[in-house]
Amino acid sequence: MSWIGDSAALAILSFDVDAEAPILVESRRHAQNPAAMSHQAYGPLVGVPRLLDLLADYSLPATFFVPGVTAERYPETVERIAAAGHEIAHHGGTHRSPLHLGEAAERADLQRGLAALERVGVRPDGYRTPSWEPSERTFDLLVEHRLRYDSTLMDDDRPYVLETAHGTLVELPPHWSLDDWNQYMYLPEPRSGSGTIQPPSRAVELWREELDGMRRHGCLFVLTMHPFLSGRPGRVEALRTLVEHALDAGDVEFVSCAEAARRALEDGSLPRRALRRY
Repeated sequence: MSWIGDSAALAILSFDVDAEAPILVESRRHAQNPAAMSHQAYGPLVGVPRLLDLLADYSLPATFFVPGVTAERYPETVERIAAAGHEIAHHGGTHRSPLHLGEAAERADLQRGLAALERVGVRPDGYRTPSWEPSERTFDLLVEHRLRYDSTLMDDDRPYVLETAHGTLVELPPHWSLDDWNQYMYLPEPRSGSGTIQPPSRAVELWREELDGMRRHGCLFVLTMHPFLSGRPGRVEALRTLVEHALDAGDVEFVSCAEAARRALEDGSLPRRALRRY
């Protein structure tokens, strides 16, 4: 079967439930900043429930990438996502970039994330690298730990099969243009994001035009959002307009990452690639 089926494009709504993890890895001193930490806590406390309601309004599937630290700090949020029927995937143990870890530390961080998710009843199928910064050994480790897909590399806009030393992995390519971090993220300390908060209408305009281009070219639309950003009211409503645009088009199917990976594995025509090393 073709991974795309009869649709013009497949669309994935994915949410990185980072909470405080990206701030804590910068420096423990930021844990003493109640404003910065509350900005991040908004995601699991308010953003996730609001986004779950939006998904329920349209009976849409989604994938939530959860760091181990988030699962440890907010197990009830992870349980709520699972109870709503959505996929929960791996997003590192501490949100540390594998690119800046040695092999032992990267392995330990991956295993910490797996253990944290398993304690709330989740055995993930897939992974997204924190900050989209994998090391050259990351993909070997994923297959070694029996993960089936990754959503990190940006060398395509359709799924493909990544060949590693331990077997194969489906790659579901994302892109920075389809990430709310570049539209909405701002913190004065530690400095993060573009420094300029864009209106939701501008973000949705960008995403809608990308989706329409992908419909023409038969692509996989992987939208990456963070509940502490996209869970804000105006942004939720902007996301609603994007969802309704896709549904009105009549040729876009929404799937989870796991479902996209399953279809990709059944499509023998997909490219097979090894990781490029430079």
